[in-house]
Amino acid sequence: MNLAVIPARGGSKRIPGKNKKLFAGQPLIAYSIQAALHSQLFDKIIVSTDSEEIAQLAISLGAEAPFLRPKALSDDYTGTSPVTCHAIEYCRQHYFEPDYVCCIYATAPFLHAKFLRQGLLALQASPQMNFAFSVTSFAFPVQRAIKASGQGVAPMYPEFIGKRSQDLEEALHDAGQFYWGKAQAHMDKLPMFSPASIPIILPRHLVQDIDTPEDWQRAELMYKAYIKENHD
Repeated sequence: MNLAVIPARGGSKRIPGKNKKLFAGQPLIAYSIQAALHSQLFDKIIVSTDSEEIAQLAISLGAEAPFLRPKALSDDYTGTSPVTCHAIEYCRQHYFEPDYVCCIYATAPFLHAKFLRQGLLALQASPQMNFAFSVTSFAFPVQRAIKASGQGVAPMYPEFIGKRSQDLEEALHDAGQFYWGKAQAHMDKLPMFSPASIPIILPRHLVQDIDTPEDWQRAELMYKAYIKENHD
């Protein structure tokens, strides 16, 4: 059986009320819930929040919010791993023993159900692997990065600065959308970024962090340009 966990804390300093703020006409969290529902992969979709308002919003959107997250898991420093583990333990005690658990970020308006399906199928097909999560490629070779140096600049990796782009290995980064894992792998806090994790590669135009007001504006422009007519 499969469990989706959507962490959605009430507090957000850089973008107040981010998870419930309207994004292209819908609360931001609505996109993650809709993708999870559309995938038809989950026996439970639990929103883990410390906010009664977000809990009620999640329920109205078709998810469940059977508890309010403890204060110890609701501060600015708590990561998603302990929040996911708390929801897994709750599911074990009150519903069922999950086999696979997917942590889905509430700030993922570009999330597609097809990539959730791809992640689960990849994990199920590779019993030796623990996780499958969303990644995308850097738009520019990271090996040719530069840094400020006095009033000028300097290469971060001088040995690569003169290389052609096509001669450098492509680098990936976390896309911040979803993290499939075996339930016990989550509970054992096994490392996500390891050889036992499968990268599910997304196109760059479907990836945008939303941490600042500038990120928000860029994401809305991207959504309106690329997604709104074809969102699945």
